[in-house]
Formats: sequence, structure tokens, C-alpha cells
Amino acid sequence: MATLETAATAATTGDAAADAADAQARAAADAAGVTVRETTGDDGFQAMHRLFDRIWRPDPANQPVTAVLLRAFSKADNYVAGAYDGDELVGACVAFFGPPAHATMHSHITGVAAGGGRRAVGFALKTHQRGWAVRRGLRTISWTYDPLVARNSYFNLAKLAATPAEYLTNFYGGMNDGLNGADDSDRLLVSWDLAAPAVEAACGGRPATRTVEHELHRGAVVGLGRSADGRPAPGDLDKDTDGRAILVAVPPDIETLRRTDPDAAHAWRIAVRETLGTLMANGRRVTGFDRAGWYVLTEGNDGTS
Repeated sequence: MATLETAATAATTGDAAADAADAQARAAADAAGVTVRETTGDDGFQAMHRLFDRIWRPDPANQPVTAVLLRAFSKADNYVAGAYDGDELVGACVAFFGPPAHATMHSHITGVAAGGGRRAVGFALKTHQRGWAVRRGLRTISWTYDPLVARNSYFNLAKLAATPAEYLTNFYGGMNDGLNGADDSDRLLVSWDLAAPAVEAACGGRPATRTVEHELHRGAVVGLGRSADGRPAPGDLDKDTDGRAILVAVPPDIETLRRTDPDAAHAWRIAVRETLGTLMANGRRVTGFDRAGWYVLTEGNDGTS
């Protein structure tokens, strides 16, 4: 009898968590002026493929997804969803299950049409994805993103409160698309603990914020800065950093820099790889991102330094 009562309590708790996550997702969608729903049918899959094609302008021989793959993902009960403004698809997100089975998902691609970022369509998509996953008993969602893109760093680490787990060097190889150009495809792998208090707060509109001014006041060390001409500048890692946060800068707009000054963009790639990647490999944890374009890294499990 105790086992049945325990199972019933767990189910009730799970339903309450899913209801709360769904309510946050509805609020985010309402704020963005969209409806987020799972996408089905050939027309929906083709529309998603066209949207991703407009956003990334990929090499035809190296597309991130195809309509055929979207159909296969959907048939296998993976996450394939779109954000709609009326009948117009303005954002889409695709994720598939990973090991351990039905406990985690990897979110492969999320894209929003031009102008959708200002409306927080991406936030509506991700909160919907979280509600969908919690409803199915999942615990975590992972994904990768380019650590040089400041707005995505703030979105993932502050707005969603995801946690970087690993620096991946040239993860996808040469992508040669309209956003990445010929640059190496370094990525940060992040993990989204769906039940974490910080994640719940972020999805409710209370982002996990860190500021450079606060960290410097508390004795943070600049590990990588910006020079007067906008290029990466070596920091002060020769100092004693025990117990102190380390700050790593990224350029304000790497996508524009790739078009206007590819050499400077590549210099940033190498500098961030050597600084951020090395610090993470040596045990430092990324515990925040300042909107002005700075990673905050602390020691071990200390997220308060």
C-alpha cells in the first residue's frame, strides 16, 4: 500500500510541476504574440525547413535538417514544434531523445525569423519545450551554441539559466553557412536542469543575472579582455586567481565582425578557445554571463564568487 501511495504522490508532484511549466510557457507565448505547438504534416515540415534555410543559408551539401528528417523525428515522438503568428511560422525548435532513454533530450536546432528575437519568440519556444519535456518526465535538455555570439550567450545562460558543461572545439567541422562563414565551429555544450530553482525562476521571467561591475568589485580577474580596437586582449591570469571569479570577454557582434573583419573574428575564436576552453578543462565553471559580453567563471561548485 505504501508503494502505491508513494507512486500516487510522485505522480501528483509530477503533474503539478508540468502544470506550472505549461503555465509559464503559455505566458511566454502570450507575451510574444505567438502560438507554440507541435508541427505535423508535410506542409509544416516543409515550412520549418524553409525557415531554417532562410536563417542559416546553409551549404546545400551540409543542411542542419531536412523535411524528411523532421518527419522521422516527429514519427519517433521527438520534439518538433513551431511558433506561429496566425498561420505564419516565425520560429521552430527540434530536439531528440538521448541516453538515458526518456530522461534527457538534445535540442538540435532552434531558429527564429528576423525580428522574432525582439518579440521573445525564442523564449516562448524554449519554455514550451521545457513544459513538453517535464510533462513526459524528462530531467534535462542539452544543446550547443557558439560561445562567441554574445546575445545567444545571454539568452542561454541568463534568460534560460542553462549551465555550460563542456567546451567543444570545431564541433561540427566546417559549416560554411551564412552565419558561421568559414570560421571553426567551436561550441559550448549546455545542460538545462528542468527542475532547478534557477531554471524555474528564469522561465518565469526572472533571469539569472551576473554583472561585470559586481564581479570586479568582489575581486574578479580579467582572463580575456577587449582592446581599444575591438580585438581580444590578454588578461591577468598570471595573478593569483584562487577563490576569485575570472571574466572572459567576447566581441559585441561576432556575426558582423565575420563579414567586416574575418581576421579579427578568427582571432577572437582562438583567444576564447584558449582562455575559456582551457579554464573549463581545468575545472572552472561558467556560472553566468553579463549582457555586456562577459563570461563569469568560478571555482568548483561555487556559483556565488
